[in-house]
Amino acid sequence: TTPTKLGSSLPANMKPIVKMEVLPKSEMAWLSVLSADQFNVLRDKGTEAPGFSEKTPGELEYELKRQFKSKYPTEGAYACAGCGSALYYAKSKFGSGCGWPAFWDNIPGAVTEIPDADGRRVEIVCSNCNGHLGHVFRGEGFPTPTDARHCVNGVSIQYDPKGEQPSDMVQIRSLTLGEIPP
Repeated sequence: TTPTKLGSSLPANMKPIVKMEVLPKSEMAWLSVLSADQFNVLRDKGTEAPGFSEKTPGELEYELKRQFKSKYPTEGAYACAGCGSALYYAKSKFGSGCGWPAFWDNIPGAVTEIPDADGRRVEIVCSNCNGHLGHVFRGEGFPTPTDARHCVNGVSIQYDPKGEQPSDMVQIRSLTLGEIPP
């Protein structure tokens, strides 16, 4: 079955998500569930262009700015665009200046880290469907609770304004250009 997307006034990448009960069993089956851009990233491990999510109508950060006047809503959660599994709390998203949505931590157990074969980067995938999300970088000097940056392709996630997050979740303010590590 495909994920059920509730609500009609929000773009598809911002509607409440229901986790997929049964995952597609083949890459061909994923093609019927995902857009071409989502398939390229989630299944073929592609990368969207920097700024694509923010500058493209209908895409995640463009629509967040349009609907909420900010790319950083304080409520809700972000889910895998493939299977609907919750991945990140809204308050863990921060402005890193990298051109892709960035989070300082994932929901425990929701994201799996896989070192790239060359040892230079660490890939992050959805723990439920193994969809490629992006990469995680550590030790860059960001003033976050983890000093980690999950650099996530916008097409690989969806915003759920009704997604739950712990009340004690920390949100950091957006960084200025002078505060972004080189």
